[in-house]
Amino acid sequence: MHRSSIRVSLWKSHLNAIDTAIDVRGLNKYFGDKHVVKDLSLTVNRGEILGFLGPNGSGKTTAIRMLCGLLTPDSGEGHCLGYDITTQSDAIKREVGYMTQKFSYWEDLSIRENLDFVARVYELANRKHIVDEALETLGLTSRSSQLARSLSGGWKQRLALAACMLRHPKLLLLDEPTAGVDPSARRDFWEELHQLAAQGVSVLISTHYMDEAERCHKLAYIAYGNLLAQGSAQSIIERQRLFTYEIMGDRLMDISKSLEKHSAIEQTVIFGSTLHVSGKNPQAIEEVLSAEHYKSIPTSLEDVFIYLMKQTHDNYGETRDTI
Repeated sequence: MHRSSIRVSLWKSHLNAIDTAIDVRGLNKYFGDKHVVKDLSLTVNRGEILGFLGPNGSGKTTAIRMLCGLLTPDSGEGHCLGYDITTQSDAIKREVGYMTQKFSYWEDLSIRENLDFVARVYELANRKHIVDEALETLGLTSRSSQLARSLSGGWKQRLALAACMLRHPKLLLLDEPTAGVDPSARRDFWEELHQLAAQGVSVLISTHYMDEAERCHKLAYIAYGNLLAQGSAQSIIERQRLFTYEIMGDRLMDISKSLEKHSAIEQTVIFGSTLHVSGKNPQAIEEVLSAEHYKSIPTSLEDVFIYLMKQTHDNYGETRDTI
């Protein structure tokens, strides 16, 4: 058997021995007097894709850096890939693939040269074959001589993922990897993630896109350092017990402002040519809407996350009223 094939086989065997990729409890992180992450508890199982959602500045990146050993939590405990996150950070770094928000590879090198350089840094044996394998897996072979600076966002994303996969990590931590990437490239990227998950790789991915959130096995929503919800998309929607109605027509902004005055209305959100109206009491809502043409619709994940945002306070104690 070829050395690379043996390596992949051993990698998959090791993956199968892991039941829980991430299991942390009560993580806290302060920067000065700012409490950035508050009592965070997360569990990610083997082969599971966890979508990590929340507004900018919510603590997602700080949490990810604690999980992969780049930051030490001020308090809390837990394990990543079986290693203690506070005392075995070096071991975690060796077995995790981490994609940052910003493209962090070398613009003046080709795709192949970038991957070869990363393989050299990792001191990987049989380097050429490993790079060839990564190029083939991510569909980069035909572009391998192209300079990184000339790549579109989608191809840069593939290069970054290929670099992450050179060591066959058991866990991928992806910090908004599809920001600014076109829908077709995002779809291809997600197909790659699901293929990796099917092989037993665990994925934690932060995103602002609701369509991507719905492709995750499980979600965690964090705002101002607080974990507000965790579970499947459907379970998160059901737990909020929101009833939602849709109004179509003109004057949606005027209607929205008028409806916000009623205690039965928890929120109003305009989506293009429609207005979503949500609350806890359907009878009371329908009484308020009696003068409008409306229909009942399923509450969406986006409706729920907007609602959750409005229930939280920022890190300086000021209520946030809008997104």
